[in-house]
Amino acid sequence: MRTALLQSSGRPGSTVENLKVLDEAAGRAAGAGAGLLVAPEMFLTGYAIGDDIARLAEPADGDCADAIAETATRHGLAIAYGYPERAGDTVFNSAQLISAEGTRLANYRKSHLFGCFERDHFTPGDRQVVQAELDGLRVGILICYDVEFPENVRAHALAGTDLLLVPTAQMHPFQFVAESMIPVRAFENQMYVAYVNRVGQEGEFEFVGLSTLAGPDGVARTRAGRGEELVFADVDPAFLAASREANPYLKDRRPGLYGSLV
Repeated sequence: MRTALLQSSGRPGSTVENLKVLDEAAGRAAGAGAGLLVAPEMFLTGYAIGDDIARLAEPADGDCADAIAETATRHGLAIAYGYPERAGDTVFNSAQLISAEGTRLANYRKSHLFGCFERDHFTPGDRQVVQAELDGLRVGILICYDVEFPENVRAHALAGTDLLLVPTAQMHPFQFVAESMIPVRAFENQMYVAYVNRVGQEGEFEFVGLSTLAGPDGVARTRAGRGEELVFADVDPAFLAASREANPYLKDRRPGLYGSLV
């Protein structure tokens, strides 16, 4: 499955403008043969927008989700995007996957919040593994800081995730996560990992870009630079199956030795 990574911070504070940016990117992605477009963490509203997070938060089935479903259907590709999710009086940092038919396939709430900013504005989610079937692949979702906990990615590996989507808001000076950690996570867990970042200065944060899709061999199939960019890579089920057959990590685990870790 050809996968498009939208590296962009959109237009912070404006869902209307960000829906336009997403629609334009979806058209370009579909034109290049992509079956999936992945946008960054909090793409729908912007990340460093303070109290506007709560003001702009919507339910998972809200008006913006409907608009993105229409975009996905019109362009004929699935779309994953980050947004602030409202559930009653609670706001989560969430990411949702919508199919090319406009169906809401999966909604994940970030479980590991990073820093005071996120803890001030969000409630952590409590589901470790959220998955959906997409074009014969088992697709899972984590968000940014979540992927830096090896337990989270290993849980996805054990649950059979083939492609892990990670919308992110990775900031300076932690670019080593995109450069080094993501390929290692893909290799040690035998999956594809699509890590899709914001770019540029936003409030007090400088987002570093470097979005990448890494394969189960630990090799980056594509890597963006530091600016706004739409990059592509293929997720190959046959290569994944062969890699899993050759790599012994998951088969050689000894869970009985790991009890002290939790």
